[in-house]
Amino acid sequence: MWWGKHQPATPPPPATGGGRPRVRVCRDAAHRPISVRALAQALPARAYRTITWRQGSAEPLSGRFARVRVVAAHDDRDRAPEWLVIEWPGGDAEPLRYWLSTLPKATTFKALVGTIKGRWRIERDYLELKQELGLGHYEGRNWRGFHHHASLCIAAYGFLTLERLRGSKKPCTIQGACRTRRLPPAWGWGRCSAINRSRSRPYTFVSPA
Repeated sequence: MWWGKHQPATPPPPATGGGRPRVRVCRDAAHRPISVRALAQALPARAYRTITWRQGSAEPLSGRFARVRVVAAHDDRDRAPEWLVIEWPGGDAEPLRYWLSTLPKATTFKALVGTIKGRWRIERDYLELKQELGLGHYEGRNWRGFHHHASLCIAAYGFLTLERLRGSKKPCTIQGACRTRRLPPAWGWGRCSAINRSRSRPYTFVSPA
């Protein structure tokens, strides 16, 4: 990482004969990047803050984080500054995780951590889309067919998620059924009285009366 006093060397003047512009930064013995581990250890203790990113099932989820603006030094490419987020739990000998983020500089610390930690929800949604709603059942060979299939799966998942959120506050009123907060499995939809099955429309959602 290029950070603080660890900066690339001054590039030589461009050639007068033309040619392609320089796309790599210069490094030498006196100008070398710093590793993320060394950077995390160089930060003062006041740079680390305890951030709570969301409410868990039992208690709020929180951790100890620091963030700094850095420039990635990979492949010596000339890059724009981005966020380096470091998670270092109190009492641990070394940092636990590192992330690079291209979110704007004005992003708040809590929003930055919340976005990073949103990966768990994305993976959970993707898993439910594949296992419960058949996202992985597509066997076509063109983009339009897959796009239509994925759109229908996502629309169905949005509907079921909305019903699950409604059920967390009060019992579901759809035909007096589906009183569980868990998504019904795809193979079990026919047993749910909120869904009528017919030859012409195998999956028809019935709105409340």
